[in-house]
Amino acid sequence: MYEFNIKSLKNAKFITFEGGEGSGKSTQIKLLAKWLENNNIKVIVTREPGGSKSAEELRQILLTGDIDKWDGISELLLLYAGRHDHVERLIKPALASGTWVLCDRFSDSTMAYQGYGHQLGPEIINAVDKIALGDFTPDLSLFLDIPVEIGLKRAIDRHGSEIRYETMDIGFHNKLRAGYMKIADNNKSRCIIIDANKTIEEIENNIKTIIIDKFT
Repeated sequence: MYEFNIKSLKNAKFITFEGGEGSGKSTQIKLLAKWLENNNIKVIVTREPGGSKSAEELRQILLTGDIDKWDGISELLLLYAGRHDHVERLIKPALASGTWVLCDRFSDSTMAYQGYGHQLGPEIINAVDKIALGDFTPDLSLFLDIPVEIGLKRAIDRHGSEIRYETMDIGFHNKLRAGYMKIADNNKSRCIIIDANKTIEEIENNIKTIIIDKFT
Protein backbone atom coordinates (compact mmCIF):
# COMPACT_ATOMS: atom_id res chain seq x y z
CA MET A 1 0.00 0.00 0.00
CA TYR A 2 2.82 2.40 0.82
CA GLU A 3 5.31 1.67 -1.97
CA PHE A 4 6.40 4.97 -3.46
CA ASN A 5 6.62 5.31 -7.24
CA ILE A 6 9.68 7.52 -7.64
CA LYS A 7 9.57 7.24 -11.43
CA SER A 8 6.76 9.80 -11.47
CA LEU A 9 8.88 12.40 -9.66
CA LYS A 10 10.90 15.00 -11.52
CA ASN A 11 12.27 17.12 -8.67
CA ALA A 12 13.29 16.73 -5.05
CA LYS A 13 10.71 17.95 -2.52
CA PHE A 14 10.93 20.23 0.49
CA ILE A 15 8.55 19.08 3.24
CA THR A 16 8.12 20.82 6.57
CA PHE A 17 6.64 19.50 9.81
CA GLU A 18 4.80 22.01 11.99
CA GLY A 19 2.85 22.02 15.22
CA GLY A 20 2.80 23.05 18.84
CA GLU A 21 5.05 21.74 21.57
CA GLY A 22 4.92 17.97 22.04
CA SER A 23 2.96 17.28 18.85
CA GLY A 24 5.27 14.45 17.75
CA LYS A 25 7.03 16.13 14.83
CA SER A 26 10.47 14.68 15.59
CA THR A 27 9.14 11.12 15.70
CA GLN A 28 7.19 11.40 12.46
CA ILE A 29 9.95 13.14 10.52
CA LYS A 30 12.33 10.25 11.32
CA LEU A 31 9.75 7.69 10.24
CA LEU A 32 9.10 9.48 6.96
CA ALA A 33 12.82 9.79 6.25
CA LYS A 34 13.28 6.04 6.78
CA TRP A 35 10.36 5.22 4.50
CA LEU A 36 11.64 7.49 1.72
CA GLU A 37 15.11 5.98 1.99
CA ASN A 38 13.59 2.50 1.76
CA ASN A 39 12.01 3.67 -1.51
CA ASN A 40 15.44 4.73 -2.85
CA ILE A 41 14.91 8.45 -2.32
CA LYS A 42 17.82 10.51 -1.07
CA VAL A 43 16.76 12.56 1.94
CA ILE A 44 18.18 14.76 4.66
CA VAL A 45 16.51 15.74 7.91
CA THR A 46 17.08 19.20 9.33
CA ARG A 47 15.46 21.55 11.83
CA GLU A 48 14.70 25.11 12.80
CA PRO A 49 15.84 27.10 14.54
CA GLY A 50 19.10 25.63 13.30
CA GLY A 51 20.13 23.48 10.38
CA SER A 52 23.35 25.27 9.48
CA LYS A 53 26.33 25.97 11.74
CA SER A 54 25.49 29.62 12.31
CA ALA A 55 21.78 28.92 12.71
CA GLU A 56 22.47 26.27 15.34
CA GLU A 57 24.30 28.90 17.37
CA LEU A 58 21.22 31.11 17.18
CA ARG A 59 19.06 28.15 18.26
CA GLN A 60 20.70 28.06 21.67
CA ILE A 61 20.17 31.78 22.08
CA LEU A 62 16.49 31.51 21.18
CA LEU A 63 15.39 28.34 22.95
CA THR A 64 17.14 28.61 26.31
CA GLY A 65 17.05 31.15 29.12
CA ASP A 66 14.37 33.37 30.59
CA ILE A 67 10.95 33.64 28.96
CA ASP A 68 11.26 37.42 28.57
CA LYS A 69 14.86 37.54 27.31
CA TRP A 70 13.59 38.54 23.81
CA ASP A 71 10.54 40.38 22.62
CA GLY A 72 8.65 39.31 19.50
CA ILE A 73 10.52 41.53 17.04
CA SER A 74 13.94 40.44 18.33
CA GLU A 75 12.94 36.79 18.03
CA LEU A 76 11.61 37.35 14.53
CA LEU A 77 14.83 38.91 13.27
CA LEU A 78 17.02 36.26 14.88
CA LEU A 79 14.88 33.48 13.43
CA TYR A 80 15.06 34.86 9.92
CA ALA A 81 18.79 35.48 10.12
CA GLY A 82 19.21 31.79 10.86
CA ARG A 83 16.58 30.75 8.30
CA HIS A 84 18.23 32.66 5.46
CA ASP A 85 21.57 31.01 6.24
CA HIS A 86 19.92 27.59 6.55
CA VAL A 87 18.15 27.88 3.20
CA GLU A 88 21.16 29.16 1.28
CA ARG A 89 23.77 26.85 2.78
CA LEU A 90 21.85 23.60 3.19
CA ILE A 91 18.29 23.43 1.86
CA LYS A 92 18.68 24.88 -1.64
CA PRO A 93 21.94 22.98 -2.40
CA ALA A 94 20.35 19.71 -1.25
CA LEU A 95 17.28 20.19 -3.43
CA ALA A 96 19.46 21.14 -6.41
CA SER A 97 21.37 17.88 -5.98
CA GLY A 98 18.15 15.83 -6.06
CA THR A 99 17.92 15.25 -2.31
CA TRP A 100 14.60 15.61 -0.51
CA VAL A 101 14.65 17.87 2.54
CA LEU A 102 12.50 17.21 5.62
CA CYS A 103 12.54 20.11 8.06
CA ASP A 104 11.29 20.17 11.65
CA ARG A 105 9.68 23.65 11.64
CA PHE A 106 10.06 26.45 9.10
CA SER A 107 8.37 29.78 8.30
CA ASP A 108 4.91 28.65 9.45
CA SER A 109 6.27 28.25 12.96
CA THR A 110 7.37 31.87 12.96
CA MET A 111 3.95 32.97 11.76
CA ALA A 112 2.29 30.89 14.50
CA TYR A 113 4.65 31.70 17.37
CA GLN A 114 5.65 35.29 16.67
CA GLY A 115 2.80 36.36 14.39
CA TYR A 116 -0.08 34.94 16.42
CA GLY A 117 1.42 33.86 19.76
CA HIS A 118 3.33 37.10 20.30
CA GLN A 119 0.72 38.98 18.24
CA LEU A 120 3.09 40.72 15.83
CA GLY A 121 0.55 40.06 13.08
CA PRO A 122 0.86 38.42 9.63
CA GLU A 123 1.90 41.60 7.80
CA ILE A 124 5.20 42.00 9.67
CA ILE A 125 6.04 38.28 9.37
CA ASN A 126 5.28 38.26 5.64
CA ALA A 127 7.39 41.35 5.05
CA VAL A 128 10.46 39.89 6.75
CA ASP A 129 9.88 36.52 5.07
CA LYS A 130 9.89 38.20 1.65
CA ILE A 131 13.18 39.96 2.40
CA ALA A 132 14.89 36.83 3.75
CA LEU A 133 13.50 34.13 1.44
CA GLY A 134 11.93 35.80 -1.59
CA ASP A 135 9.44 33.35 -3.09
CA PHE A 136 11.04 30.24 -1.57
CA THR A 137 8.46 28.05 0.17
CA PRO A 138 7.93 24.36 1.04
CA ASP A 139 6.27 21.96 -1.40
CA LEU A 140 4.21 20.55 1.46
CA SER A 141 3.69 21.48 5.11
CA LEU A 142 2.26 18.95 7.55
CA PHE A 143 0.63 20.47 10.64
CA LEU A 144 0.51 17.98 13.52
CA ASP A 145 -2.35 19.21 15.70
CA ILE A 146 -2.84 18.17 19.31
CA PRO A 147 -4.68 19.67 22.30
CA VAL A 148 -2.40 22.14 24.04
CA GLU A 149 -2.51 20.50 27.47
CA ILE A 150 -1.52 17.09 26.07
CA GLY A 151 1.29 18.49 23.95
CA LEU A 152 2.77 20.56 26.76
CA LYS A 153 2.77 17.59 29.14
CA ARG A 154 4.64 15.51 26.56
CA ALA A 155 7.15 18.31 25.97
CA ILE A 156 7.80 18.95 29.66
CA ASP A 157 8.18 15.21 30.34
CA ARG A 158 11.14 15.14 27.93
CA HIS A 159 13.21 17.04 30.53
CA GLY A 160 15.32 18.79 27.88
CA SER A 161 17.13 22.10 28.21
CA GLU A 162 15.37 23.88 25.33
CA ILE A 163 12.22 24.69 27.27
CA ARG A 164 11.85 28.46 26.92
CA TYR A 165 8.64 28.17 24.88
CA GLU A 166 7.26 25.23 26.85
CA THR A 167 7.26 27.36 29.99
CA MET A 168 5.22 30.18 28.43
CA ASP A 169 1.65 30.43 29.69
CA ILE A 170 -1.24 28.38 28.33
CA GLY A 171 -2.78 31.43 26.69
CA PHE A 172 0.26 31.82 24.44
CA HIS A 173 0.03 28.19 23.33
CA ASN A 174 -3.68 28.44 22.63
CA LYS A 175 -3.00 31.48 20.44
CA LEU A 176 -0.34 29.70 18.41
CA ARG A 177 -2.56 26.62 17.95
CA ALA A 178 -5.34 28.84 16.65
CA GLY A 179 -2.72 30.58 14.50
CA TYR A 180 -1.73 27.30 12.87
CA MET A 181 -5.37 26.71 11.94
CA LYS A 182 -5.54 30.14 10.29
CA ILE A 183 -2.28 29.52 8.39
CA ALA A 184 -3.56 26.19 7.10
CA ASP A 185 -6.88 27.71 6.07
CA ASN A 186 -5.05 30.43 4.12
CA ASN A 187 -2.70 27.96 2.39
CA LYS A 188 -4.88 24.96 1.61
CA SER A 189 -2.85 23.80 -1.39
CA ARG A 190 0.33 23.50 0.70
CA CYS A 191 -0.74 22.87 4.31
CA ILE A 192 -2.45 19.74 5.62
CA ILE A 193 -3.65 19.35 9.21
CA ILE A 194 -3.02 15.96 10.81
CA ASP A 195 -4.68 14.71 14.00
CA ALA A 196 -1.63 14.08 16.20
CA ASN A 197 -3.69 12.69 19.08
CA LYS A 198 -3.67 9.26 17.44
CA THR A 199 -1.17 6.41 17.66
CA ILE A 200 2.29 6.83 16.15
CA GLU A 201 1.48 4.19 13.53
CA GLU A 202 -1.83 5.81 12.55
CA ILE A 203 -0.14 9.18 12.09
CA GLU A 204 2.71 7.61 10.13
CA ASN A 205 0.32 5.87 7.74
CA ASN A 206 -1.70 9.05 7.30
CA ILE A 207 1.46 10.94 6.31
CA LYS A 208 2.49 8.23 3.84
CA THR A 209 -0.92 8.42 2.18
CA ILE A 210 -0.64 12.21 1.93
CA ILE A 211 2.81 11.99 0.32
CA ILE A 212 1.63 9.44 -2.24
CA ASP A 213 -1.49 11.42 -3.11
CA LYS A 214 0.42 14.70 -3.35
CA PHE A 215 3.45 13.66 -5.36
CA THR A 216 2.52 10.65 -7.49
